[in-house]
Amino acid sequence: MSAPGGPPRRGRHSSDDRTGGVPASSWTTPGAPTGGSYPPGSPLHPPHRPVDRPGVPRSRSGTIDRGADHTGPLVEPSWWSYGSTDHPDHPGAPARSDDGHGFGRQHPSAPLPPMPTGAWDRLAARAGAGDDEPTVATPRLGSGRDDHSSAGDVQPADDFRWWEEQTGGLEVIGANVDEPTPRRRGLLRGRRSAPTTTDQPETEAMPAVAPVAPAAAVPEADPVHEEQALAAEPVGPLTDDEIPVAPYDPRSDRQRRRRRRRPFAVAFALLVLGGIIAGIVFGGQQLFSLLDPTSRDYTGSGSGSVDIRVNQGDTLSDIAGTLEGADVIASTGPFVSAAKDNPAATGIQPGVYSLRLQMSGQAALDALLEPASRQVSRVTVPEGFTVERVLARLAEQTGTPLEELQAAAAPGALELPAYAGGQLEGYLFPATYAFEPGTTPQQMLQEMVDTFTEVAGRLRLEERAAALGRTPAELVTVASMIQSETRLDSERADVAQVVYNRLAQGIPLGIDATLAYGLKKSGNDLTVTDLRTDGPYNTRTRQGLPPTPISSPGESSLEAALVPTTGDLLYYVLADEDGSHFFTSDYAEFQQARQRCADAGLGCGG
Repeated sequence: MSAPGGPPRRGRHSSDDRTGGVPASSWTTPGAPTGGSYPPGSPLHPPHRPVDRPGVPRSRSGTIDRGADHTGPLVEPSWWSYGSTDHPDHPGAPARSDDGHGFGRQHPSAPLPPMPTGAWDRLAARAGAGDDEPTVATPRLGSGRDDHSSAGDVQPADDFRWWEEQTGGLEVIGANVDEPTPRRRGLLRGRRSAPTTTDQPETEAMPAVAPVAPAAAVPEADPVHEEQALAAEPVGPLTDDEIPVAPYDPRSDRQRRRRRRRPFAVAFALLVLGGIIAGIVFGGQQLFSLLDPTSRDYTGSGSGSVDIRVNQGDTLSDIAGTLEGADVIASTGPFVSAAKDNPAATGIQPGVYSLRLQMSGQAALDALLEPASRQVSRVTVPEGFTVERVLARLAEQTGTPLEELQAAAAPGALELPAYAGGQLEGYLFPATYAFEPGTTPQQMLQEMVDTFTEVAGRLRLEERAAALGRTPAELVTVASMIQSETRLDSERADVAQVVYNRLAQGIPLGIDATLAYGLKKSGNDLTVTDLRTDGPYNTRTRQGLPPTPISSPGESSLEAALVPTTGDLLYYVLADEDGSHFFTSDYAEFQQARQRCADAGLGCGG
C-alpha cells in the first residue's frame, strides 16, 4: 500500500518512513548481513544510530527523526508502545485477519513472505514504566510455546524454561528466590474444583499470578499424599474472600481442629492407660492366686452371717482353717499373715463368734478381736453368794430354766475337789463368766468349780492349810465366814484371827451369819427366837465351825484365812454405816461398843 502522493512503501522499516531516505545499508554494522532491513523490534536490529555520510544530507522528516541530539530521550509515536505489529492500530499491522498463529499476517512490503512471530512479540509493556526505565522481559499470560493456549492460562514451569531459552537467556524476576510460603491446599482445591465458563476467561476469575520460579526451586508435592488429603477433606469451590492472604497462618484447618481435639485425646489416652494398668494388676493377682492357692483372699467385709466356734487351745492356723472351711476367708495365708503382724491376735478367746461370709483375712481378724462379735451370755457372780443365789442369777441372765440348774447342782453331778466332801457350797467361785450359746447348766456350774480349783491351786491352799494345822475344807469354811462378816479387805485378816483365837480357846464363834444361812434368812432378819434355836449352823449355841461353808468366798477371803493377823483379839462389832468394825480383846469394851451400835440402829445383836 502506497502513501498518498508518494512512492510505494517497500517494507516495514523502509528508508522513506524510518530513516528519512537513508538507505538500509547505512543501518548496518560491521559483520552484519547486507542486502536487507531488520525490524526495529527484532533482536537483530543494530543498536547503533545511523551513520552520517559525507555529502549526503540527513533528512529531518519522518516519525523517528532523532536529529543530532545524542543525549536526551526521543519521543516515540503512540503505536511504538503497542510492542508488536500484531496490534490492529500499528502501522505495520496486516490488512487481513490473523489466523491466531501469526502466519496469516501480510508483510507491508509484499510480495515478501510473512514474518514469523518473534520473541519480542511475546513481551508486554510494563504498566507505569517511563522512557528511561530498563527493558524487562515480562511474559504475557496466555502465551504458550506455540500460542495454542487460551488467554489467561499460566504455562507450567517447563514452558517458562522454554521462554527463557527463546528470550535469549533473560532471567525472570524472582526466579532465583525460594518461595517462603508453602502452597495452600485450599487454593489447589479451589483451582481444581472451580468451574470454568466459556464466556468468561479464566484470567478474570483468578488473581494475577507472579512469574513462577523454575521447577527446581519449587518442591514437588507427593501425589499419593495429596490425593489422600483431598479424599479425607471436603472439597468445594473457594470464593475470593476465602483465598488466604497475609498474614499467612502456616497451620491448616485440619491442624487447628487437631489441636482443639488434643485435650480430649490426652484424657482418652489416660483412661485407656488406667484401664490397662488395672487389667495388669487384676490379671497378676488372678495368676498369682492360681499359682499359690493359699494366697487367695476376698475383698471387703463380706456379707451375710455365720457363727464360728473357736475351741480352747486352738492356734492361729487352726482358727484360719475353721474360717476357710466356713467360707469366711478364701484361704489361710492372708489371715495368718495379718494375725502375725498383730500381737493382740494371740488373745482370741474361745467361744462362738458372729462373722460374715467371704471376708478378707484382715477383716476376719478384726472381727474376732471385737468383743461384740463374740456370742456369749455374761454372768457376774458376786463374792458371798450362796449356791441358791448363784443358780437364780444364772437362770436370770442366761435364760436357762432354774430346774435344770438345780438338777445340775445335785450331789455327785459335778466334779468337786476331793476335800469338798461332795458339797457344792463354797466351791462355785465368784467371778464374771461368759457362757456361749448352747452351754448346758452342768457346763456352767462345772466351769465355776474349775475356776475355784484354779485359784486354790495358785494359792497353794492345801499346803498352807496343813501348815496352819487345818484342812483345806476348814480353810474354805473360815474364808466363807470372813466373806460374810466384813466387806472391807483390810479387816479380813482380823476376822480370821478372832475365829482362830476362839476356836483355840473353845469359845463359841457367835457369828450370826452362820445361823442366818442355816435358817435361810438374811442376817438383818434374825429375831431373838432365831438366836436361841439349836442347829448345826447356830454358832452361838455350838462350838467349832459349821459343817459346810456358808457362801462362796473370794480370793481375798481365802488369802486372809491362810494369813491371819497376830494378837489376842476375841471380839468385833459394827462401828458405823460404812461397814467397819471395832476389834478388841476386852469383853467390857466389846459391850460398850455393842451398845453404841444398838443406839445407832446399826442392827447389832443382843
